[in-house]
Amino acid sequence: MSGDRKPFPFLQTPFNEQQAQFSPDGKWIAYTSDESGAPEVYVQTFPASGGKWRVSTNGGAEPKWRRDGKELFYIAADKKLMAVDTKLGTTFDAGVPKALFETRVLVLTAFRNHYVVTGDGQRFLINSGLEETNFTPISVVLNWTADLKR
Repeated sequence: MSGDRKPFPFLQTPFNEQQAQFSPDGKWIAYTSDESGAPEVYVQTFPASGGKWRVSTNGGAEPKWRRDGKELFYIAADKKLMAVDTKLGTTFDAGVPKALFETRVLVLTAFRNHYVVTGDGQRFLINSGLEETNFTPISVVLNWTADLKR
C-alpha cells in the first residue's frame, strides 16, 4: 500500500458489480456486472484506467483466479463451471471459455461463494443444492428422560 492509504471506490456505475477478485499479481480485478442486461464476468485494470474486457460469453458469475494467474474460472448462466486461459501483463489477454463440468448451484448472483478452487486449478469444492425437495421431518423429543422413570 502506498500513497495516502485512503479507501476509494473501484467502480461507480449504475450497474450491479459484485464478487470481485484480485489477480495474483494485484494488477487486475475480475468481477461480475449486469451492465449488459445479464450477469457477466469482466476483467479490469487496477487501479481502473479504462481497460476492461468481458470474459464470459453467455452469462457468468463468481470469477476466481488460478494461483499463477494463467486461468480464470467462473460459473456460466447454464451453471457449468468454466475455465478461460489468461495472460496477464501490461495488457489482458483471454482465450475462449471452455466448460469443465456441470454444477448444481442454486442461484448464480448470490452474495456468497459457491465454490473454491485449489491453487493449481485442478480441484474444486462446490456447495451444491439438493435436488430432492421432499424432506423427511425430524422429530425432537424434549425431556425424554422423564419417560424413562415411568
